[in-house]
Amino acid sequence: MKHFVTTILSLGLTMAPLLGQTSGSLDLPQAETLALTNQPRMLAAQLRSRSIAERVKQARAGYMPTVNFNATGVQVADTGTAIAAGALATSALSGRFSYGGNLTQLVTDFGRTSALVGTAHYIAEAQSDLATLTRAQVRFNVRSAYYRVLGAEAVLRAAEAALANRRLISRQLTALAQSELRSTLDVNFAKVLESEAELAVVRAKSNVAQERSRLGTAMGGNQSVTAVLTDVAPAGEALPAAPDDLLPQASAQRADLNALEAQKNAAQSFAASEKRLNYPTLNVVGAAGQLPYHDHTLRDDYAAIGFNLTIPVFSGGLFTARRNEAELEAKARAQDVQQLHLQVNEEVRNSWYRADEAYRSLNVSARLVMQSKEALRLAQDRYDAGLGSIVELNEAQLNETFAEITAADATYTYLTRRAELDYAAGLLN
Repeated sequence: MKHFVTTILSLGLTMAPLLGQTSGSLDLPQAETLALTNQPRMLAAQLRSRSIAERVKQARAGYMPTVNFNATGVQVADTGTAIAAGALATSALSGRFSYGGNLTQLVTDFGRTSALVGTAHYIAEAQSDLATLTRAQVRFNVRSAYYRVLGAEAVLRAAEAALANRRLISRQLTALAQSELRSTLDVNFAKVLESEAELAVVRAKSNVAQERSRLGTAMGGNQSVTAVLTDVAPAGEALPAAPDDLLPQASAQRADLNALEAQKNAAQSFAASEKRLNYPTLNVVGAAGQLPYHDHTLRDDYAAIGFNLTIPVFSGGLFTARRNEAELEAKARAQDVQQLHLQVNEEVRNSWYRADEAYRSLNVSARLVMQSKEALRLAQDRYDAGLGSIVELNEAQLNETFAEITAADATYTYLTRRAELDYAAGLLN
């Protein structure tokens, strides 16, 4: 962890140009690596985790002795005085100068410092879990954006193929109309479908550009990703038989749930420390030094050691209020954990159902393409034989285009929803 930030920054400078590369290819693991290297959110989370970890050292400092150096000088005009206004009476006030040190070492505060160290430890653990959560979020965002780009490009290819087919039919009908073998009405219908297909291509190209821009942002870059993306096949393993099979895994691995659990433990530990405010505190104290300038009746040096026992007697209800506040907060944190458990269970179930729906849609969309192609072939044969109308043919063409686009997008819809399920189950940590 000591050189983590330096390594991340150096890797970021090396790999950042790849985000806007105009040639070559980019696969999903590379995209995730670039995102984890370049995303400011990731670096900020790591820095905060290291920052909060310093609180453990701060709390542990309570076990260590404190040593201070002091230098004090006093010049008194009237050496005959024996008391000063606003100060306690002394044996005499005289001009003097001394320097030396004092030491204070905690002997026991009946566990309050220990509880504070435990609180800091749990807070640091929670922040580390939040950094892990950020990592999972970055990976999920990259995967989703990557799949959306592939899906948008697949839709674009289907739209361009449909446009090419519409243009071919339009030219054929135009030639037939010129030979008076087809009516101008048929040509007009074909031209309308050609324009609709062209409009679909324009929208698909715009969607591809938008999704590539989102992918660049998800990877921590300022430019759209222009590299050719390597295609991804659907995951080989099937979904779990039921969403409840993933619930124990999600409860154990979800970083946000672990962070909230650590925050609950921190609140309970802090409540224990606040309860011990009413306990005594015992310290060993010592002091030693020199008096180079002093009254002639005083020694040239001094040294002393002793103890100090502090017993709280009355605080005006402050300690009781602080203890009650901490205990109530600890109970509230426990309820927050239960609420997040319910939320995580719901997310896992919903993500499983959505992924299962998309997975089942893969075969259905494939059959839909085959059926629509066959229907288009039959409609074309009927039209060529003079048995069908141009309306019937156009309807078959629209259905075939819709089926092609749906099938093109189905695979990447499933991959996106599978990524949602993996994130919900805590598999992207």
